Amino acid sequence: MVFDDIDKRLLFYLQEDSKQTNKELSNKLNLSVTAVYERIKKLEKSGVIENYVVLVNKEKVEKSFVAFCHIKLIQHSQEFVVKFEKEVTNLNEVLECFHISGDYDYLLKVLVKDMAAFREFMVKKLTTINHIGSTHSMFVINEVKHTTAINI
Repeated sequence: MVFDDIDKRLLFYLQEDSKQTNKELSNKLNLSVTAVYERIKKLEKSGVIENYVVLVNKEKVEKSFVAFCHIKLIQHSQEFVVKFEKEVTNLNEVLECFHISGDYDYLLKVLVKDMAAFREFMVKKLTTINHIGSTHSMFVINEVKHTTAINI
């Protein structure tokens, strides 16, 4: 899809704060409220805008321990891959799971309360998934940059 300058700016503003009213957006974009509404509907209908969400402060809900786990499967058969992916999607602690290239097969972003909670997650949940050959975990010391906005 080709975006004009107004679409790009509109997406920037919506990614910055999706609760802005069409009136507020129309003032920023120098468009009518109707034109803003129609552009948003076009972006939603085309699938460019997939969803509207709330971003929760990790510290306020006591889930500020972030770990990245590399996972290596014991075998790369379709059966093992499908089963692993199905099971990992059911783990609430896993925010993101990527099938990756390189020495490991998957990279998980895990969010829990603290190191004790991470250990419990590893022992009672993650390592009980069949077909995992090995894991390698890293812990976040400091979050330097975090954004959900995509530069268009």
